[in-house]
Amino acid sequence: MTLLSRIAPALSAAILVAATAACASTAESGDAVVDTASGPVRGVARDGLKIFKGIPFAAPPTGEARWTPPAPVPAWDDAFDASEFGNACMQPRRRGFSIYADSSLPDTSEDCLNLNVWAPENAANAPVFVWIHGGSLTSGAGSQSLYNGAEFAKRGIVYVSINYRLGVLGYLAHPELSAESPDGVSGNYGLLDQIAALEWVEDNIAAFGGDPDNVTIAGESAGALSVTYLMTAPAARGLFDKAIAQSAYMLSTPELKEASFGAPSAETTGAYVAGKVGAEDLAALRAMEPQSLIEKAAQAGYIPWGTVDGLTLPGQPVNVFDEGEQAPVPVMAGFNSGEIRSLRFLLPKAPSNAEDYEAAIRKGYGDLAGAALEHYPSRDIDEAMLAATRDAMYGWTAERLVRKQGEIGQPGFLYIFDHGYPAADQNGLNAFHASELPYMFGNLDRISEFWPAPPDTAEERALSEAMISYWTSFARDGAPAAADQPAWRPYGADEAYMYFADTPHGADTDLLPGMFELHEEVMCRRRAADVGWTWNVGVIAPPLPPQVSECQ
Repeated sequence: MTLLSRIAPALSAAILVAATAACASTAESGDAVVDTASGPVRGVARDGLKIFKGIPFAAPPTGEARWTPPAPVPAWDDAFDASEFGNACMQPRRRGFSIYADSSLPDTSEDCLNLNVWAPENAANAPVFVWIHGGSLTSGAGSQSLYNGAEFAKRGIVYVSINYRLGVLGYLAHPELSAESPDGVSGNYGLLDQIAALEWVEDNIAAFGGDPDNVTIAGESAGALSVTYLMTAPAARGLFDKAIAQSAYMLSTPELKEASFGAPSAETTGAYVAGKVGAEDLAALRAMEPQSLIEKAAQAGYIPWGTVDGLTLPGQPVNVFDEGEQAPVPVMAGFNSGEIRSLRFLLPKAPSNAEDYEAAIRKGYGDLAGAALEHYPSRDIDEAMLAATRDAMYGWTAERLVRKQGEIGQPGFLYIFDHGYPAADQNGLNAFHASELPYMFGNLDRISEFWPAPPDTAEERALSEAMISYWTSFARDGAPAAADQPAWRPYGADEAYMYFADTPHGADTDLLPGMFELHEEVMCRRRAADVGWTWNVGVIAPPLPPQVSECQ
């Protein structure tokens, strides 16, 4: 039973059947009209595509509905105008310079649970690709120009980008919220929004020409983190058939009611945040102006995470994957060689010399210090620190995802993106975090104003075309392939992976030998000793717990 059907049994099966059977029509005016379970939507027919923007998939989570699971959107009779993007979800105002700042974001509001669809004009039973945006679960929107889905739709894919609640409005857990919940839980509202969007896709995408039985979920950074959450969430099971995780990070996750891995419980954190923003109880929290609330919570140090509540997230993601209880679907996962070059806030202060650096590594890694220094030597401390944090968060996670899928008999496809170009390289940003996105979306000309611009050359367009082909073919049949490009073999006994540099290279095996084994051992020992694994690595790694049998 899906989340929305549990919340609103009145949403009848007859309506859903009618919506699935409905078909699109293209009016002479260039409008494209589709019937959905909630009512007709009118988008735009252009250049062989049908484009629909800002379609509500859940009711506005405002007022007393703030911090409640998403509810069905009220039905409408007249055609909903889906020609313009809907609101983005509330997020802190950007301060200072960031290459990720994007002026293309629409207005923000709590009334933001909407999605966008790009579809081939005559699509029928086409593969569906659902994009979950990144932004640290704090910022971003499915409507950002970088995520335009036209190139995917031109290749026969029905492309969907979604919004979900962010920051304190999307992930706050609190004792009073748990007490009012029929299930005794709180937090994970943004994740529940993502599940509701997937339910909308299941119920409605056939009307847009998509196949609800061939859905790929995909995301980058926090969107990829969300993909890993969805792979462990029972309520999301069966709502997708393949998964793509770009720069995911499978870190220790707060538990709802118990302190764990050196972190307070999610409820304790929520109560602390409520005090810091000046709210004496849940009613006061719900009465706060949303922009003020989200800004004050961020200033208080609130960082949104999923919450292990035993229901939506049944356990630590690493444990769910170890137990083979994750979604049994093909997976593509990868990371960028320069992830941390644009995320230097994750790095601690560097030691002043090689002697101090090596001493810090030996203190933190104990009997694994030799392996750590082999991977991250002191001859270039800055590069070593960039690589250590990259691997502990993104590299290890990507390889873990494809390994664990192989253990349950599902194919996994691993990649590393190591492509540079002048505007990025000249600023020390070779293959920076998210730099693959313009290429895999085919949106080299849709970057934000501060993003280092790729050159408009045949070589850059060729790399982009290859990546679009690999991604869309994976969405089509679960195996990435591109015409006149190297074969991308599944990760298996030889640990095959695809290397994206100036061109794709597909003959590589054993990515960064020993990297995964080092960080897996560190995670395993920390988990056994109730110590967290996040970006507390390298020179700030806590003393490594001793070896235990379960980690051998």
